[in-house]
Amino acid sequence: MGNEISFPRQHARTQRFTLGAPRTFVVAPDGSRVLFLRATSPSARANGLWALDTATGEETLLADPAALLADPEDLPPEERARRERSREQAAGIVGYAADRQADVVSFALSGKLFVVEGDTVRELAAAGAVVDPRVDPTGSRVAYVTGGALHVVELDTGADRVVAEPDGPEITWGLAEFIAAEEMSRYRGHWWSPDGRTLLAARVDNGPVARWYVADPANPGTPAGEIAYPAAGTDNAVVTLALFGEDGARTDVDLDHTAFPYLNSVRWPDSGAPLLAVQTRDQRTVRVLALDPDSGATRVLHDETDERWVEVAAGSPDRTPDGRLVLLAPREGAYRLLVGGQALTPVSLQVRSLLDVTSTDALVTASEEDPAQVHVFRVRLSDGSVQRLSEVDGVHGAVRGGDVLVLSSSTLDRFGQRVVVSRDGDEVAEIVSWAETPVITPNVRLLSVGERNLRCALLLPTGHVPGSGQLPVLLDPYGGPHAQRVLHARGAHLTSQWLADQGFAVLVVDGRGTPGRGPAWERQIHLDLTVTLQDQVDALRGVAETEPDLDLSRVGVRGWSYGGYLAALAVLRRPDVFHAAVAGAPVTDWRLYDTHYTERYLGHPEKQPDVYDANSLIADAGSLERPLLIVHGLADDNVVAAHTLRLSSALLAAGRPHSVLPLSGVTHMTPQEQVAENLLLLQVDFLKRALGV
Repeated sequence: MGNEISFPRQHARTQRFTLGAPRTFVVAPDGSRVLFLRATSPSARANGLWALDTATGEETLLADPAALLADPEDLPPEERARRERSREQAAGIVGYAADRQADVVSFALSGKLFVVEGDTVRELAAAGAVVDPRVDPTGSRVAYVTGGALHVVELDTGADRVVAEPDGPEITWGLAEFIAAEEMSRYRGHWWSPDGRTLLAARVDNGPVARWYVADPANPGTPAGEIAYPAAGTDNAVVTLALFGEDGARTDVDLDHTAFPYLNSVRWPDSGAPLLAVQTRDQRTVRVLALDPDSGATRVLHDETDERWVEVAAGSPDRTPDGRLVLLAPREGAYRLLVGGQALTPVSLQVRSLLDVTSTDALVTASEEDPAQVHVFRVRLSDGSVQRLSEVDGVHGAVRGGDVLVLSSSTLDRFGQRVVVSRDGDEVAEIVSWAETPVITPNVRLLSVGERNLRCALLLPTGHVPGSGQLPVLLDPYGGPHAQRVLHARGAHLTSQWLADQGFAVLVVDGRGTPGRGPAWERQIHLDLTVTLQDQVDALRGVAETEPDLDLSRVGVRGWSYGGYLAALAVLRRPDVFHAAVAGAPVTDWRLYDTHYTERYLGHPEKQPDVYDANSLIADAGSLERPLLIVHGLADDNVVAAHTLRLSSALLAAGRPHSVLPLSGVTHMTPQEQVAENLLLLQVDFLKRALGV
């Protein structure tokens, strides 16, 4: 078989080559072992829990889902929703929690509660289908959620007690609400104190949130699913916090929900009071609070403000063991590490995430001059000196415990992540990846073009000889905030190379709003998302000036989610440049998208209706003069299918031919093997016909 058959099948079967790759690392504080998740083969969906002995390099399978589950996996609805928010496609053990010493681990399988103590796995009786079980730092008890109630079970006796019960049909305890999980990367709703004697829990009231109904038209006998969806300009869930002691006593946390309705993050460090980050509805202020766990009182530690919006930074805020506040925030044109109010990292670094803090240093990820690369840096707190720990060009991340560092590295010269375990800088082991090797090898050139130095990736058909003939061009962007496609990592370009091998010159462009280039670059999309389209046009023309094999009379564009919006926008507003488009799960009317994302960039729809009109696609329907294929999963609860249906209705009303491909039973992800495979093939077929290839 040729690549046109084998790669899409391989890509789909391996869930984008993630199956069999190690992930979700936890390092014991003494550095003695590393916990991680990994499936047993490149095609097995179920992750098991593994441990690496750093002294011997030996890997041990601690918990095998196949041995623990007799029946196929059956997830409670709350867990399905949680996985959809985190874009989790794997099965088996997809998350776990460890005690402070990484000796006791808790996890859920098919709604059942399991713990690992040493090398022993046992199931604990639970009051119902279990969601997000978390062992306390002392390894004595596990908190979990079932039916919206927060429970604690004692490991030595099995005694189960209800910590907090819903006081209404719209109330849940201990879970993250939709907005927190979808837009803030906060997937948790309960937190243990360091001594394991107190639980801090979120109470979510979804009562104010509007109800939407996602139906399954392929099965008309099935009732539509009801979801609480906070669309732009509408009410959010009301999120409050309470502390629960061993004796069951409840202490409500003093929060000004009216002024600061968003709970961005919660962190309970080993020393000092819990830290809360809360945010105003307009997202122009993030307030960091210290919480008194005895009284529930809060005091303000820091206010971060911005005239457009304050970005929620991964790992921030935190605290040093001696009590200094640690933040990631914009200063002098760069995202910088701040400790005790002092900026330690230089403006030449764009810090992306705070990994951890000790008494002597902080570990961060950051980009230097090239935003396509992400490196791991150690920042010494005493003098602000910075040491790069990742040596080779690429995209890196890290986890550490004691003197042991787990460094994950993706590069252009090899496929997949290489996971190296080192102690004091000396390699002691490598955690093996069983991910399948792709049948294609990307031949990617990373470019910087135009007056804005737009970062691009150009991929030509394998074996293409320059000057041998012009190629139709296919732009393959995401192109929006919070995501990059132009990365110094081979795995990021596999699908683009396969598309190139179908006879296209494929161009991927990261324009304004994408991360890695600093706060000013990200904020250039404020109130005008359409500038991201101009970046695609400028990059295309800039690359074509030095690449004569690009045929600008045959230009297509494809994308999913924001990339789908961008693809539809391209043929609607720039038919002089783009000649065909495939728009997957596109946002077509921003009034139908959620509060936290949409209002950050476009403001409130009641206050700025003209901004929403200018950035949405419905009114442009009459302008369509190019072939457009719109693809949408009918079970999508993030970008609901109404986006595509409303655009299609407007196109029909305007008499504009177009194609719509509904995907029955498919959400915002496309994990089903046959769907994912054939979707790639159908897109290529449409683009070839539309562009006359």
